[in-house]
Amino acid sequence: MIEIDSVTMSYDRDPVVRDVTLTLPDSGITALIGPNGAGKSTLLGGIGRLLPLDRGQVRIDSRPIADWQSDELARTIAILRQENHLTVRLTVAELVMLGRHPHSRGRTTDEDERKVAEALRCVNMLELSGRFLDELSGGQRQRAFVAMTLAQDANYLLLDEPLSAMDMRHARDMMRHLSQVSQERNIAVVIVIHDINTAAAYADRLVALRDGELVADGRPEEVVTPEVLREVFDVDVHVTEMGGRPVAIPVA
Repeated sequence: MIEIDSVTMSYDRDPVVRDVTLTLPDSGITALIGPNGAGKSTLLGGIGRLLPLDRGQVRIDSRPIADWQSDELARTIAILRQENHLTVRLTVAELVMLGRHPHSRGRTTDEDERKVAEALRCVNMLELSGRFLDELSGGQRQRAFVAMTLAQDANYLLLDEPLSAMDMRHARDMMRHLSQVSQERNIAVVIVIHDINTAAAYADRLVALRDGELVADGRPEEVVTPEVLREVFDVDVHVTEMGGRPVAIPVA
């Protein structure tokens, strides 16, 4: 369980996340939604101890995140940042093997190789394992980075816009894979996502932010409503249902 207690975070003294209190479950998919500048990525960085908190506390499995040793935290939380820059040329398999470092400490075993192959299969990248990252499309690189977090075999996956650069089919496949992994491993996936309908179709829970403040938190049918989306995005929408999930259509 991830407990976020009265968290405030700032850039240059300007609050970006404002007094957010939230409890995230230890399984299922939680999607953070909201307009640009809502504080979604900042909050995710605070949860993963990538960014400092001004006030408040984050607890992972009832322990303050500040009390975790770095190697222990890396075996518990896997984080995919919005931007990933590498200074060395790696193949897809080498990148994904980096996700095993908290477990292997660089001394790879057959178990590490199996976990890497499993992660690559999960994102349909096994056949590209020998390709260099700079030879891939943007969407393929993004899938490789997601595979790296899956190979980390953590209890919590924090993914900042993992669908960026993916076309419609691969975005759908990725969300299917994440849903399946969450169920099979009984782990929690926290994902920052801009597509409200994709979030509603696959997430178990939606958390809506605006101007750094928590606006709504609940099941998709509780959050994807004309009233909530108007408050969050300042846009009027029609909401219908498809396959038992809400679908928002902006008013022309």
